Amino acid sequence: FFSQCEQIIQHLNHKIPGINTAELCQRIQTSGVDINIGDLAKIANTLSFLFSTAARNNLSTEELVTSLGSGVSTLPKHAVQVIRHVWNEQGKAIAASEDAGDVAAVGQFVDMKWKLGVAMSSDICRSLKYPYVTVTLTVADPSGQITDKSFEMTIPQFKNFFRQFKEMASVLETV
Repeated sequence: FFSQCEQIIQHLNHKIPGINTAELCQRIQTSGVDINIGDLAKIANTLSFLFSTAARNNLSTEELVTSLGSGVSTLPKHAVQVIRHVWNEQGKAIAASEDAGDVAAVGQFVDMKWKLGVAMSSDICRSLKYPYVTVTLTVADPSGQITDKSFEMTIPQFKNFFRQFKEMASVLETV
């Protein structure tokens, strides 16, 4: 839980692109805790909302802990202590950042991978010989969850995609 809180604070401080819940879930399961990735993602979303709201409202550590005590009756005491410690140590950087109002407002592009393939045949057509490009985009959504989005394109579609990226690069160079 402490590690997850720290990663969320780092994400909100723009030090890391997102939280890799799959890796974190595997580490937690290895330590003997039975949790699935969906539940861990819900916890990450909740903590991200909690920390970004606290930053937006410039809450002190005591104000945050008091609000947690009055609003969330099911939160275990040790979880509140971890949140208190992380917010006390690292939360001030979020509150002090000049864009605290825009914390985690949009997702972030993390990585892109592509590969060229050829479909040789299928059960319907014996001889396809159809080239395609598979693109996998790694993105961190606003809460910091890192996910992969994959899609396939024909060669003409990929050329258009590439041309648009070149246009974006040339515009960025002028900024």
